[in-house]
Amino acid sequence: MSKEITTNIHPKEVASKASKENLKIAIEMSLEVESEAVRLNTQTFNKNRYTAIAKIKDYDKLKDKARRIKEKSIENLPLLIEQLTKVIEERGGNVFLARTKEEATDYIKNICEKHNAKLVVKAKSITSEEIGLNKVLEKAGIEVAETDLAEFILQVSKEQPSHNVAPAIHRSRERITELFKEHFNTQENLDTGEDLTKFARDILREKFLKADIGISGANILAADSGTILLVESEGNIRLTTQLPAVHIAISGIEKIIPTKKELGIFIELLAASGTGQSLTTYTNILQPPLELPVLNLNGRDDKEREFHLVLVDNGRLEMRNDPVFREAMYCIRCSACMNVCANFQAVGGHSFGGEYYTGGIGGSWTMFTSGDIKEARFAELCTGCNRCVPNCPVKIDIPYLNANIKERLMKQEGGPSLQKKFFGNFAKIGKASSTFPVVSNLLSNLNITRTLLEKTVGLDKRRHVLKIPNKTLVALYHKYRKQFEVITKENAKFETETVLFADGFTNYNYPSSGMATIRVFDKLGIPIELTKTMDEGRAFQSQGMLDKAKIKAKEVAKYLETFVDKGKKIIIAEPSVLAMIRKDFEKLIDNYEQFEKLKNNSFDPIEYLKYLFEKENVPVREIIPLSSRDKRKIFLHNQCQSKSIGVGHKIQEFFEEIGFDVTSSTVECCGMAGSFGYKKDYYELSMNVGNDLIKQIEKAESEKGSLIILANGISCRSQINDGLNNRKVIHPIELIDSIIK
Repeated sequence: MSKEITTNIHPKEVASKASKENLKIAIEMSLEVESEAVRLNTQTFNKNRYTAIAKIKDYDKLKDKARRIKEKSIENLPLLIEQLTKVIEERGGNVFLARTKEEATDYIKNICEKHNAKLVVKAKSITSEEIGLNKVLEKAGIEVAETDLAEFILQVSKEQPSHNVAPAIHRSRERITELFKEHFNTQENLDTGEDLTKFARDILREKFLKADIGISGANILAADSGTILLVESEGNIRLTTQLPAVHIAISGIEKIIPTKKELGIFIELLAASGTGQSLTTYTNILQPPLELPVLNLNGRDDKEREFHLVLVDNGRLEMRNDPVFREAMYCIRCSACMNVCANFQAVGGHSFGGEYYTGGIGGSWTMFTSGDIKEARFAELCTGCNRCVPNCPVKIDIPYLNANIKERLMKQEGGPSLQKKFFGNFAKIGKASSTFPVVSNLLSNLNITRTLLEKTVGLDKRRHVLKIPNKTLVALYHKYRKQFEVITKENAKFETETVLFADGFTNYNYPSSGMATIRVFDKLGIPIELTKTMDEGRAFQSQGMLDKAKIKAKEVAKYLETFVDKGKKIIIAEPSVLAMIRKDFEKLIDNYEQFEKLKNNSFDPIEYLKYLFEKENVPVREIIPLSSRDKRKIFLHNQCQSKSIGVGHKIQEFFEEIGFDVTSSTVECCGMAGSFGYKKDYYELSMNVGNDLIKQIEKAESEKGSLIILANGISCRSQINDGLNNRKVIHPIELIDSIIK
């Protein structure tokens, strides 16, 4: 890639055109230019976040409180806007509710022109990016100086932000040094972060001293007192809001909450979720207009302070009235969802984003603030891995929002594409392929077949296709049961009954994990039977075909409920299916009582063994003893959805209790993500994400020697297998099966 493209042409310029082909190009550009810087920075934020939240007492309860506050706030938003306006105006400030971005920019421009402003200093504000404020003011002959260091860097490079908290996260220190050398006449070295910061500070100091007006955003607004919360790490917001006599604050209406007292919850969650800090370096709690003397360091003769709050609608009330997307308005812009997202870690917000809102949550915001759902096409990069859900401080179900964007896009464009139909109908394809597995395997490996599939349904011919087993799980189970009868309650070692759900992924693609579960439970004296094979709708949901996903989910829920009503626990070997039942069924089946029943009685096989042994107060090592011949070192990769529903750490603990030396992966997702890694448009991205996991395995083996590699997701096993040249990777329950005699 040429120097010109590397430094000046950005993936966002391409991605913002919203066409499928341009999104593919943007991904490729981001992988080449930005991948390492974005990955390093987001993973650092993410790691720090895990450390920070571990220190918060009753973290989940705090999130619940924040969620309830946001729900209440959005429900009562019109009243809160009225209350906030009244409080500020009674104190001498001004409030303007802008229905459109044009109304907002016109109002701000008029204030600047009224005060004959030549220079405006501006703190970081995503809302100001949304309304295109800088361009409007600059066109009017008003200089705008971005004072946040990252925003200053982007202003120099003429780029859009790629991240909420760290807008220049995609730029390495070396690229920033190169940028400053190109744009400023300086002989300074600028070889360290400290050098770059001091250089920018000296430039911005002059701007602060000369500024006529200061413009800021707002993290949270309290309606009862007109209080503005602004968190920062550099001190530039304090200078922006206090040095000039005129302060303009810009905020989306969704940031209003009822009371000042409730700010404390968000202060704690914002810092921990955004950057992994217990508290940001500066926490500003303002009740403007400020009762401070006017300094007039800029040589003006302003007599008193003036404050304007510009509240921006620009599609937000429409979002509020949407029964699905209202939830997106709870977002507090902490960026936790971006930092935890494996695809965002690889390409950043210039591909995984619109003009101003990025990451998984960005699709919803882009759709409503732009008024064009096509601008939110980047939501296709959301794989539904669910890692963002437990990381969100207000518990937004971002994957479900993105599935709805996919659905609405699909309907607007005349229905599902051939590719979506192909991958959505996985169960039918699996059933057909398993009828004649030898023929299916032969055809799937022919070059002509792979080329045809790539051209018609976009299945990348470089991707290894899983071999269809000779027999399905159901067939293997019936053959097995002819030799070994089902253990009954009368001769069972544990007072429990279970059924293994024969989901399509396990039945057609990986029956060995299902049979290992059956054998392990038999050996341990736990009654277990196999259900019939059913499609729970996971494949349809991943393609945005929600109507069909709901039909399948309701059928499965009704069927599995009959077992729960008989007192039986449901065991599910494939974690994506377990996550579907424990999480996604809540919205898909529209029956909360039924959902709770299934959620509380569905288990991963290892998770259930751990639960049962703890309930019966039986030491694991007595039940599953390791012999001197057993390999004791394993590498464990827990599938992303498995971690999101709280299963992952239990599997690790179980193996450690047995006596294994466990090395666990730290990646959020393997990159395969079901059908995502098979698609030609996303193959390179999938492999880029997967390489992070492969490097961890190789590093672990270089330090500890040969390891048994475990992964509980079918997609994960396939990705690791490809990355390690057909290395054997097994489901955790298969290892337990091999050591129990």
